[in-house]
Amino acid sequence: MKWSLWELKKHQETPLVFSETIDLKRELMERDNQILDVAPIKVEGLLTVSASDYVVHYTVNTVLTVPSSRSLVPVALPMDLTVDEIFMTPEQFQHRSEMISDEDVLILETQTLDLLESVMDNILLAIPLQVLSEEEQRSDELPKGEDWEVLSEEEYLRQKELTEPTIDPRLAKLSELLENPSEDDEK
Repeated sequence: MKWSLWELKKHQETPLVFSETIDLKRELMERDNQILDVAPIKVEGLLTVSASDYVVHYTVNTVLTVPSSRSLVPVALPMDLTVDEIFMTPEQFQHRSEMISDEDVLILETQTLDLLESVMDNILLAIPLQVLSEEEQRSDELPKGEDWEVLSEEEYLRQKELTEPTIDPRLAKLSELLENPSEDDEK
C-alpha cells in the first residue's frame, strides 16, 4: 500500500482501486500498549490522482482486542471505518484552493504515498475511551473490592450530600460572629 508519485501519475484518467489484507499487529501494539491483539486488517478503496492533490477513500475492517476499561478483561472490538484523506506535495499545498483547510491535508514529505501510516492512525483514533465486555454492558454493577468501590458520578454526589457536615446548633452563634465582622474590626 505504498506507491511512488511517479507511478500514480499513470492513474490520472481512472482511479486506482486497491484491496489488500495487511498485518500491522506489531506496529499497532508498539504505538499503543493497551492493544492486546489485532486481527488481519482488510483495506479496500480507491485513490484519485489530479494535478492538485491525491484523494484517498478507503474502508478498514478488523478486530482489535483491548482491555475493558472497567475490569481489564480482554474485549474483542470490531472496527469498520470509512476514511477520506487528501494528500499533497509541498508544491501542491502552496497552490491549494482556499476551500481546503490546512487541517484536512496530509503533506507528503517523500515522493511516495504510504497508506499504512494513515490506516494505523485512523485505527488508533477510533478506539473508544470506554470499552466494556458484554457482561459489563448488561450489568449496572460497578467493580468493588475490600475497602474500595467504583461509584458513578450520580452516586458520588448523592453520598456527598448525605455526608455534608452539619453545624452544631450550640456553635451556630459562633459561626455568625465569623460571618459578620463587628464594627470595631472595620476601624
